[in-house]
Amino acid sequence: MNKTAIKNFAIWARNRLIADIKYRAGLMGITENGIAGALPQSNGTTEFYDIGTAEPYAINGEEIKQRRALVDVIRAKEKDSDYAVAYKYIIEEVAYTWFNRLIAVRFMEVNDYLPSHMRALSSESGKTEPDIVTNPFDAELNLSSAEEEKIIALKRDNKLDEAFRMLFIKQCNALNEILPALFEKTSDYTELLLNLSVIDQDGVVYHLVHDIPDEDFNVSEGGQVEIIGWMYQYYNTEPKNDAFAKKGKITKEEVPAVTQLFTPDWIVRYMVENSLGRLWVEGHPDADLQGRWKYYLEEAEQEPEVQAELDKIREEYAKLKPEDIKLIDPCMGSGHILVYAFDVFMQIYENAGWSAREAAQSIVEHNIYGLDIDDRAAQLSYFAVMMKARQYDRRIFTRGVHPNVYAIQESNGINREQLKYFGAELDEMEKNAAILQIEGLLDTLIDAKEYGSILNVDEYDWDLLHRFVNNADIGSQISFDTYGLDETAEKLKELIEIGAIMAQKYEVVATNPPYAGTSNLSAKVNNFVKKHYPDSKADLFAVFIERCGEMLKKKGFQAMITQHAWMFLSSFEKLRTKLQQRNLVNMAHLGARAFEEITGEVVQTTSFVIGKNHVDGYKGMYSRLVAENSQDGKEKMFLKKDNNKYVIEQDMYNKIPGMVYAYWQGEKFVNIFDKSVKLGEIAFPKQGLHTGDNNEYLRLWSEVNKNEINFSEQNSWNYDYKWAKLNKGGTFRKWYGNFDYVIEWENDGAKIKNNGKSVGANNKLFLKNIIGFTDITTYKPSFRRYGKGWIFDVSGPSLINENTGYSDEFLLGLLNSTVVDLAMSVLSPTMHMNQTALSKISFDKIENASQLSNVEETVLYCINISKKDWDSFENSWDFKRHPLLSVIPQNSALFDDTNDIDLAECYTCWENECNERFNQLKANEEVLNRIFIDIYGLQDVLTPKVEDKDVTVRKADLQRDIKSLVSYAVGCMFGRYSLNEEGLVYAGGEWNDSKYTTFIPDSDNIIPITDEEYLEDDIVSCFCTWLKTAFGAKSLETNLDFIAKALGNKGDTSREIIRNYFLNDFFKDHCNTYSVTGSGKRPIYWLFDSGKQNGFKALIYLHRYNADTIGNVRVDYLYRMQRVYESEIGRMQDTIDNSKNSREVSLATKRKEKLQKQLKECREYDEKIGHLALSRIELDLDDGVKVNYRKVQTALDGKFYEILADSKNIMVKEK
Repeated sequence: MNKTAIKNFAIWARNRLIADIKYRAGLMGITENGIAGALPQSNGTTEFYDIGTAEPYAINGEEIKQRRALVDVIRAKEKDSDYAVAYKYIIEEVAYTWFNRLIAVRFMEVNDYLPSHMRALSSESGKTEPDIVTNPFDAELNLSSAEEEKIIALKRDNKLDEAFRMLFIKQCNALNEILPALFEKTSDYTELLLNLSVIDQDGVVYHLVHDIPDEDFNVSEGGQVEIIGWMYQYYNTEPKNDAFAKKGKITKEEVPAVTQLFTPDWIVRYMVENSLGRLWVEGHPDADLQGRWKYYLEEAEQEPEVQAELDKIREEYAKLKPEDIKLIDPCMGSGHILVYAFDVFMQIYENAGWSAREAAQSIVEHNIYGLDIDDRAAQLSYFAVMMKARQYDRRIFTRGVHPNVYAIQESNGINREQLKYFGAELDEMEKNAAILQIEGLLDTLIDAKEYGSILNVDEYDWDLLHRFVNNADIGSQISFDTYGLDETAEKLKELIEIGAIMAQKYEVVATNPPYAGTSNLSAKVNNFVKKHYPDSKADLFAVFIERCGEMLKKKGFQAMITQHAWMFLSSFEKLRTKLQQRNLVNMAHLGARAFEEITGEVVQTTSFVIGKNHVDGYKGMYSRLVAENSQDGKEKMFLKKDNNKYVIEQDMYNKIPGMVYAYWQGEKFVNIFDKSVKLGEIAFPKQGLHTGDNNEYLRLWSEVNKNEINFSEQNSWNYDYKWAKLNKGGTFRKWYGNFDYVIEWENDGAKIKNNGKSVGANNKLFLKNIIGFTDITTYKPSFRRYGKGWIFDVSGPSLINENTGYSDEFLLGLLNSTVVDLAMSVLSPTMHMNQTALSKISFDKIENASQLSNVEETVLYCINISKKDWDSFENSWDFKRHPLLSVIPQNSALFDDTNDIDLAECYTCWENECNERFNQLKANEEVLNRIFIDIYGLQDVLTPKVEDKDVTVRKADLQRDIKSLVSYAVGCMFGRYSLNEEGLVYAGGEWNDSKYTTFIPDSDNIIPITDEEYLEDDIVSCFCTWLKTAFGAKSLETNLDFIAKALGNKGDTSREIIRNYFLNDFFKDHCNTYSVTGSGKRPIYWLFDSGKQNGFKALIYLHRYNADTIGNVRVDYLYRMQRVYESEIGRMQDTIDNSKNSREVSLATKRKEKLQKQLKECREYDEKIGHLALSRIELDLDDGVKVNYRKVQTALDGKFYEILADSKNIMVKEK
């Protein structure tokens, strides 16, 4: 089956049909803008409409009635919404009606199922003109003499399209006699709007016939009736995309398109064979019959007492006859499951001795049932079932057989005042009973299309209701009250049929339900599922798991494919509790990409069969297919004997927290949860503070005055400080680190506690000893030691470990082991850490002192290694000195001449140190994994091996580490760091010159960056001076070359490369350094930037900023650069005027143009910076970078002047 061709055709055909139908409607004054009246010259037999041409468009006779019907239906729909929605809905409905009929006729003609055995859309000979047009009078269409004359005239005048439209409508009307549910009589507005051509090679008919091969329709050549389902899914592609793209709730009209997902054929077969097939062969064993079912899974071997109980159940199955078994698909879509169920039923009937002809009719009448909220889908299911029956019985169309498949209808429009006219032949008691029951049914089916099959219809006396509706008495004459009584009767009959199917119980329920979070659906659906299905309310697929169970008879089978979230998520725990009362027979756990039409990880599914019985100790069979990444791959894996098959006693799930269906972990998995001490009993994970406004109260520690941060390890607040350390989670990192944030906690957090917006601010566990982790993670959990003196927020939940009897080291060792990693991968499959599940981790106290000591010492080693790594970078508040400098005293024998230190050798020492740290941490973690795997007896489940990607200390990276060295050098230039002292020397407070003797920081806190070497104190010159001081004068050029090569910027010399790095990339890298996930950019070195011409750039250090800084930048540097440019422009002009060398003149001309642009940019920049210099703006470090970045660029008059780089992405949004 060429699905690409089918998809392309269906999407294109929908748009083409809609366009053609809109055109036809527009000819009669009906457009998306409104409905126009007929022109004044219209009369009783002819109506004229203005179409913008000299001659108006005319309709007459039956067409006038059809147009009025079209207008009436649009107006009726308009009452529920508005005109635009109503118009679109009706046009879409007409387009799909004709699409359905075209596809159905095409299927029937290819398979020679049309009663006339004459093709209606194509020709047996291959010519463009359909056979029905060539030989119209041989098509058995019951044409009147007038119609025959009209056809002859149209063919004579070569109006083949008009002849075709007329004959196609007659063909559809003729098919009404044998397939009335699909081919309603078309003497209505749908006929009026039909606009098909067989001549146009860009028309729908031509493409249908020529784009999709006959073999895809022909059942004798491998074609399947399922092609109808694929057509339906692809036809809905754009409506589905539109519904997802819009904002707001999904309406009941959009639900079918949004939830339509054609079930892969092999999964349909798996579901039907393991439910319907199992029901039969367990009561009527037949190896040959069972052998025909490729996807049938043998039942797991059971314990003798379990098998004895199962044998009793099968004794009841043995009493069933084929015609006793009822199967329903309550979300049937296009009928894929019903069609395959038909084939399995046929095998069962033949196994019981029935002929195919007799079986086909019995299956349609007694065995197969289907429901859907979509009228169009129901039509397709009806057609698919009838085509399948026709495959087995050539005369099935003549028997008046109607499949038990229906679109659920609403009772909203029923005239209940007319109920008193029904039940004429019933006695008074029966009539009263019937009215009471019919009223109950009508009440249930109000807005039924909102709810579909999840409605639970009471069991009524359906025979009584049929007799009630079939007998009406309107007295001697028709009155206003009885007008439309026949229509009411027809609607009631349909609702009774639907109600009976919804109320009935079934031996088998098999379906692929809609996947839709109920929060995205209407308020009616939301409220309904909350009331009736509180344990599965989160998603419709889960609601249907419950509902399908309700539809089953005792000891029946339920087969479904759903999203697999119900197996794991805490929101479905109560649903799992209910399912534990039933036997899960088998499962094909599919995971992502089970549907070839859906890529990515969003839709992850599982297909399963559940029995409506429970036997203690029952073992289910599970096939785990999640590793394969394609629909075909999963099917092949499923078919491999014993490959990825698991046999699990279902009661095991009761021992796993949350009853998570972790079948693939085996029975030893429960060892993690059955030890004597639960983590939650001694150190329950606590969710932290929600401030109500993080922008107001949270900062990166580097933004504020470090002297006002309380770094102490105390479990009570020191009122001398304003800022407290904050655990806000962070990225995947074990043991130590992610110390990025501080929180305003002045006066013990009084401001936050009293802001009226915070939650959890009065937590008495704040400042206690904690082990922290991250709430939201896209990878594995990771736990870190924090210690005392910390606040923690919702993103950084924490375990309080005080006076528990267990050391931080022991708990961290366990928590960072593969044992807990395994447990949380199962119990916490979403991005949010399931803290309740974490609390269920259990352990026994390690009595072996040597083993406990080994754990604690190894963990302490891990913490120290991780701390050493974290503190090697300036993001740490315990950063001492750049590691490329720190290695010098550590390797003094190598660096004996401090005036000639090779930076490349420093890097090699650093690289070796990193590798040693990395390898040691990896080895330590493997030691810990081995200990805990042995403790829990999981040797067959887990390996102690740690992958490199899970070791959370950094290896050396030449470019990153050289860039960080440059950043450290800039810090020294500003006095943030000093070559004389370790750590952060100045970040606010009092300046102390005595701390800087080896290298003197810039005196005015302004370092210019120029694109050429104009100034003796520009950043490149300062950097060279720093390099000579730090690594020695002799090695300067060698080290400059090493740095330039590592940076990788453009330039002819090392200094030029470094200059280009400062000019183009340093500030971007600095912004990345001073940002963490979710914080945004928070640079502490600010770049004054005049624009794209690089006319003026200069860095300042935020913590040394004062009210004169901007004025100093302007007067001492901006004006200075303007004078430089003016001088250089004059020099270039002199060269142009006097040089005889054309190349020299050309270069001077080009440089002059660049300098003129830079000078112009500087002058324009001066106009902006002047306003701010005069404003003498003061900053408060406590306000943070984002606020201050805007504040410093806002003059006293309130106007904003952009003078700093990347302002849009750095500063706080304007209120």
